[in-house]
Amino acid sequence: AVLDTLLFLARDERGPAGQIDPRVFHAAFYYLDLFPERMHHPKEERYLFAAIRRKTSEANEVLDALAADHESGAQSIRELERALVRCEASDSKEWPAFAQAIEQFVAGYREHIRKEEQLVMPTARRVLSAQDWAEIEEQWSTNQDPLAGTSAERDYDRLIGRIVELAPPPIGFGQAS
Repeated sequence: AVLDTLLFLARDERGPAGQIDPRVFHAAFYYLDLFPERMHHPKEERYLFAAIRRKTSEANEVLDALAADHESGAQSIRELERALVRCEASDSKEWPAFAQAIEQFVAGYREHIRKEEQLVMPTARRVLSAQDWAEIEEQWSTNQDPLAGTSAERDYDRLIGRIVELAPPPIGFGQAS
């Protein structure tokens, strides 16, 4: 949903005129940094990918590629944040470059998800036992914010609500600035 929101906003005709509240982008980038980057991806590598690697080496190439994506994820978000700041500072003259950066980021992210869903998960379903899955689920269940130690579910809901509050219709309830 956050990726779709970013893509919608990047393609929105209000963008070049600077009429989209930039706080929606800041909230979306914060969400991507906090949940996928700091919480989800480390758990994927530590629990799911490690379990697959213990059972087979056939997925190592794709797991290595996904780990490289994880390694560069935070940097990609920082680049989007800098592009947004340039856009804000230039009276939206930088909008085309910012919108293109979002397009590329979302395309890369979706390719990452496609690899997980179409290449990794079929292997995992085939090689992991019920006991392996139970252990992964138990390990994964501690879903705490690594910075504050608060419940990630509450933080997630609050942040998604903020994005919806700020995003303009038809994807949110916010108003054009």
